[in-house]
Amino acid sequence: MSAFTPNASPLNKLRSLTGSRRILVHTLLIGVAIVMLYPLLWMLSSSLKPDTEIFTHPGLIPNKLQPENYSKGWSGSGNSFSLYITNSLIVTIGAVIGNVISCSLAAFAFARLEFRGKKIWFGLMLGTLMLPTQAVLIPQYTIFYNLTWINTYLPLIVPKFLAVDAFFIFLMVQFIRSIPRELDQAAMMDGANPLQIYWKIILPLMKPALITTTIFTFIWTYDDFLHQLVYLQQNDKFTVPLGLTLFLDQTSGSSYGAMFAMSTIALAPTLICFLFFQKRLVEGMATSGMKG
Repeated sequence: MSAFTPNASPLNKLRSLTGSRRILVHTLLIGVAIVMLYPLLWMLSSSLKPDTEIFTHPGLIPNKLQPENYSKGWSGSGNSFSLYITNSLIVTIGAVIGNVISCSLAAFAFARLEFRGKKIWFGLMLGTLMLPTQAVLIPQYTIFYNLTWINTYLPLIVPKFLAVDAFFIFLMVQFIRSIPRELDQAAMMDGANPLQIYWKIILPLMKPALITTTIFTFIWTYDDFLHQLVYLQQNDKFTVPLGLTLFLDQTSGSSYGAMFAMSTIALAPTLICFLFFQKRLVEGMATSGMKG
């Protein structure tokens, strides 16, 4: 008979293998996290460096701290940087409200109502996901120019109230399809019309999808550079992405330290939004993607 040792049991081998794999996975995740966080750490470090040191000494630890980059950047672009943050929040909040209202209404129509050509319209809506935004930029600009909306926030906010983001419509359609239709039928027996069903039953139940839409719309609108560059012309109407470009000057010296300082401050709203709603974001994506 062969000798039996406890350490050689299959269960101990499995536990050892699982532990080793766990260590390997955690090590890999830590390495990936460091790689992804390094640009942010470098930006934070560069915001405390003199301009002459930012690109000559790319390390994370500054040789000489220069915290005045923050005070210089806050008022060094001709306007207070708080003006650009306020403008960005105006555009972003307007876009969030528009997307939540219009996309939820459109999703309710596709998921619950019956009308002629429903499948065709739904397919066309999904087809817009494959349409590059650059392809419709010139026609949109022509329309907004004729409406005298250029150099205003209207081109950035009003379209959001017209359910133009097919991604969020599809996301909400999938979520609404997971809600039992018996709730609708019970409400109809009580005399509720479709709008009342949407407002009193569907909307409260689709909170995870609404929060997901809010977070993504907030981040994408706040970080949008192209559309804001096209439609906004005056400095006092600039948002954060456009305000940061004022620190770069090809004809004279650029204030890289001040730009990185304001870039660090500009991250705060999106970071707070993501951290505060992180759990709801994962919940909304999971329930919308796996049900229906």
